[in-house]
Amino acid sequence: MGPRLNPGDTPELSGVVSADGRVAFTSAANGSAGDIYLRLAGGVEPPELLVKSGMAKHPNDWSPDGKYLMYDEHDPKQRQDLWVVPVDGDRKPIPFLVTAADETLGRFSPDGKWVAYSSDESGRREVYVRGFAPDRSPAGAVGQWQISAAGGDKPRWSRDGKEIFYIALDGMMMAVPVKSGTAFAPGVAAPLFRTRPSGYVPYDVTPDGRFLIATLPDDAEQKPSPITVLLNWTAELKR
Repeated sequence: MGPRLNPGDTPELSGVVSADGRVAFTSAANGSAGDIYLRLAGGVEPPELLVKSGMAKHPNDWSPDGKYLMYDEHDPKQRQDLWVVPVDGDRKPIPFLVTAADETLGRFSPDGKWVAYSSDESGRREVYVRGFAPDRSPAGAVGQWQISAAGGDKPRWSRDGKEIFYIALDGMMMAVPVKSGTAFAPGVAAPLFRTRPSGYVPYDVTPDGRFLIATLPDDAEQKPSPITVLLNWTAELKR
């Protein structure tokens, strides 16, 4: 196991890593509801406070250029909303999507122009896409496309930006072909395989299309889930 990102007994949650090795994570240090800190992976400098407020927050994703961090914030009056914060400059958070619905798990497309996210605005959990417009507030551009069919959650982009994956309500991993550029056009969702995901962010997709999934074993009630430790993982960020 590597060193803790924020020394002490406070739990560290929802860590996401930028292309240049910066880790954004949630910590409730000093009695906060859950603020977002930055630290260089493997660095010796203490964590740097990035976003502080009276509400719990969870980093979701870095923009491909490393300039913006997307996170969700839990407002007891409005449930979870999506925000972005510029890592340089004044670091003033910008709302991306703030509604009465529950929006979370925002994921930037590989070209940084689009954001896939999960919302229950229809009455059930679905996956949507909006454009990203960091020069305006809110930063969600005009237009919205529903990606999932009959319910879905936990979106991920393929590394080439040509597909969006999500998990259907019955546990089926789904794939949706997309065309993007100046315009966005989703295709029809197709089933890939069934899985039993475990955790808030249970899977990722490698550049060659393989899935890394945290799953529940068939005898999960009788046996504890295994823990896999990956050594020298920062070297993968340079590939």
